[in-house]
Amino acid sequence: MLTLVLLALFLSGCAPSASHTVDTADLKEGNFWEKYVVYYFAQTLDTFADWFNGEYGLAILLLTIIVRTLILPLTLKQYRSSKAMQAIQPELAKIKEKYKDNPQKQQEETMKLFQQNQVNPLAGCLPLFVQMPIFIALYNSIYWNPAIRDHSFLGIKMGIAVNEQAWYAYILPLLAALTTYVQSKMMQSQQKGNNPMMPAMNTIMLIFPVLIFVMALSLPAALPIYWIFSNIYTIIQNYFLYIRSAEKDKESAPAK
Repeated sequence: MLTLVLLALFLSGCAPSASHTVDTADLKEGNFWEKYVVYYFAQTLDTFADWFNGEYGLAILLLTIIVRTLILPLTLKQYRSSKAMQAIQPELAKIKEKYKDNPQKQQEETMKLFQQNQVNPLAGCLPLFVQMPIFIALYNSIYWNPAIRDHSFLGIKMGIAVNEQAWYAYILPLLAALTTYVQSKMMQSQQKGNNPMMPAMNTIMLIFPVLIFVMALSLPAALPIYWIFSNIYTIIQNYFLYIRSAEKDKESAPAK
């Protein structure tokens, strides 16, 4: 979460100049990032928009679905790692108590426990790390493509910051914050056991939607749109991964 916050703050504070605006084809003559990354994102969005009669909002929706589906295996890996982490919470608590005066030994035993149970504490970061370059490339493709910069979706200019538009544009940051809160709450509700990190996690989950709202105000409107689509995908995904899975576990518990 902190990485995403820093990334968004960085992007909001260093927007490219509008004079850098180019056609998609011109990106092929740019630097390595423009030529081999941004160009293909801009080309993909242009192609999808052609499919939807020039509607770039729907193009971003389709791109979001494709991207999130492609990283679904990483998300499933994150889910399995999260379940395994919950299962070993009692053992982690024992190790912490047993070696509370020996941090080095405590760390060694903790890593050994992770290896024995095939738990990767960094698995939750994988989907985020994969999405970060996508987020940056989408940001650049919006700023550097006049067709996207000047396009309107539901009456909102996609290439202009929300706080520079009419009052109804503020619905995007609100929806981005709300959907972020809902997906965070869904994951929070599945945390079980005596996890010492829960108080800090709960605080972050409350603050994060507020930060998303504040950041979305100064970013091009297309990025909150991407956030909203991505969050809705995640909410649906989490429903089947966490809520439905928990309901099935409860139903099968008496039989077991």
